[in-house]
Amino acid sequence: MNTPLSSQQRVLAVLAAAGIDAEVKVFPAGTRTAADAAAAIGCSVAEIAKSIVLRAVESSRVVVVVTSGANRVDESRVAALLGEHLAKADADFVRSQTGFAIGGVAPFGHLQAPVLFMDRDLLQYPYIWVAAGTSDSVCRLTPQALLAITGAPLADIKQQ
Repeated sequence: MNTPLSSQQRVLAVLAAAGIDAEVKVFPAGTRTAADAAAAIGCSVAEIAKSIVLRAVESSRVVVVVTSGANRVDESRVAALLGEHLAKADADFVRSQTGFAIGGVAPFGHLQAPVLFMDRDLLQYPYIWVAAGTSDSVCRLTPQALLAITGAPLADIKQQ
């Protein structure tokens, strides 16, 4: 009988399958918010790629927006791209659909394949930091590697 992979193991499996050798760093103080992660890592909040989980109202699809930690997501822009109304996802929806707890949602390795969008602003950084499946772990990637792994379309989704 196969034991299901942990959330962090799913992240590592996706990275390995993509041929990306990214080290997962664990910070006991936590990396639950973009500010927490930036403080622990020693980078700017903008270099944190936070994964915001939304719920498509009509279809109940999972929508994950990977955005710069310095940005707030303009949900009306995402809804227009999706062609469907959006609602905030509660903790139970996030956990059951992605397999991750809020504060540790990685942009890949989800239980259910989400609709993904990636904030174009992330391309300005040579490296970005993504959650690695837990609220105290991150890994460093290039924005191009994240695009390759996720296949997410680039979008202008920040609030102005």
